[in-house]
Amino acid sequence: MTKTIFVNLPVGDLAASMAFYEAIGFTNEPQFTNDMAAGMFWSDAIRVMLLTHDFWKGFTPKAIPDARASAQVLLCLSCDSRAEVDAMLAGALAAGATGDPCPVQDMGFMYGRSFEDPDGHIWELAWIDPCATEHGPHAEATA
Repeated sequence: MTKTIFVNLPVGDLAASMAFYEAIGFTNEPQFTNDMAAGMFWSDAIRVMLLTHDFWKGFTPKAIPDARASAQVLLCLSCDSRAEVDAMLAGALAAGATGDPCPVQDMGFMYGRSFEDPDGHIWELAWIDPCATEHGPHAEATA
């Protein structure tokens, strides 16, 4: 069985969040969706559960931080090319995201951009040259 990660995110407006994630390439899984939560699948191994605040509070007594004011995690999705990073960012911006809340990373062998979803959760998009993963980055990239 494939190891799977379920990233759970508290959201203020479930319908709007579902529309946003569908606009950037996630697929809704109706089997994991109701009026309190939505399963949004990136791949067989990466799934995001969008949870209303009331439903989220059933899992932990901790306060829900305002993701627009503080960051607890940076979530990152890999892309197959620099062009895919830019295209996915453009799609996120068109769907209402805030672009590049983190510095753009361009190290030659690695390229990354980021966006905040409508609730302020930060997503990074990263491409890494496959040669760098096999042989390590070029010496000038690490200097």
